[in-house]
Amino acid sequence: MDILVTVNRAYLYPLSVMLKSLVCQHPGTPMRVFVLHRSLAPADFAALERSVDEAALTLVPVAADPDLLPQAPTTDRYPMEMYDRIFAAFQLPGDLERVLYLDPDLVVNHSLDNLWELPLEDYFFAAASHVAKGMEKFNAIRLHAESPGPYINSGVLLMNLPVLRREQQIQPVLDYVQAHRKSLLLPDQDVISALYGERILRLNPWRYNMTERLLTAALLTPGHPVDLEWVLENSAIVHYCGRNKPWKPNYLGKLDCVWQQYAHLVRFQPPEEFASPQ
Repeated sequence: MDILVTVNRAYLYPLSVMLKSLVCQHPGTPMRVFVLHRSLAPADFAALERSVDEAALTLVPVAADPDLLPQAPTTDRYPMEMYDRIFAAFQLPGDLERVLYLDPDLVVNHSLDNLWELPLEDYFFAAASHVAKGMEKFNAIRLHAESPGPYINSGVLLMNLPVLRREQQIQPVLDYVQAHRKSLLLPDQDVISALYGERILRLNPWRYNMTERLLTAALLTPGHPVDLEWVLENSAIVHYCGRNKPWKPNYLGKLDCVWQQYAHLVRFQPPEEFASPQ
C-alpha cells in the first residue's frame, strides 16, 4: 500500500500517531509512505522513524520541486504547500499507479484494504463529501465550478496517478486560483472540487472521513443509526479537521478516544527547535 502525506515540522507528532494507527490496522503489510515536503530535515525523518518504529513501514522523502510552479499565485492564506496535494502526480515516481493521500490529523481505525482496491476507472480522485446537497449547490455557485460535483474534504484522497499524469493540466489551476482567490475559503479542496467535480468518485464519509461534526449531527437526529459505538465498529478513518484537535487541551467531543488509543503507543521525541502543532 502506497501512502502520501504532506507535512511540515509542526505536524510531525500528529503524523507519527496517524502512521502508528495505519500500521496497527495493517499488521505485516508493507507500507511505503511518500512524505512530500518543503522544509523537513533528516533529523525530522529520523524522529518519525523512531516514533513509529515499524519495520514494515518505509518513509520515502519527496522534496517538492521548486521549479514545478514558478508562476503560482501565493499569499499567506494560499502558500505553495496548497499546490502539493493538487499536483502530487507530477512529483511522485512515474511507476506508481495509485496513492492514498492521508492528512496527518486523522487516525486509521480499521483496515483500508477495500478503499485501496477500489476501482477508479477514469476518475481523478476518490474522496468524501461532508456537505448536504443544498450546500453543494451553494459551493458550486461560490466557486464558479467548471465541473459541478461533490464538494469534497481533501483530507482523504485516493489518487488515480496515470489518469492525472495524462489529463491534469497545471495552468488552468493557476488561472483559477488567480481569478477566484477572493472567494476561496479552503483553498486546495475548493480548487479540487471546483475544477474536477465530475472526476471525483464519492466515498462514504461515515466510513472513510468520519468527523466530530458528522457524529454530532447524527446524535442530534432522532433515530439516526450512527453513534459512538457505531463509529468505533465501522469508521475506518476518523478525521480531526478544523481547530478541534485531540492533542490540544480542551478538546470538545467524543472522538478523542479513538486518537488516544493510538497516541499512547507513540513515544515521539521531537527534533531540536520543534514547533508544536497549532
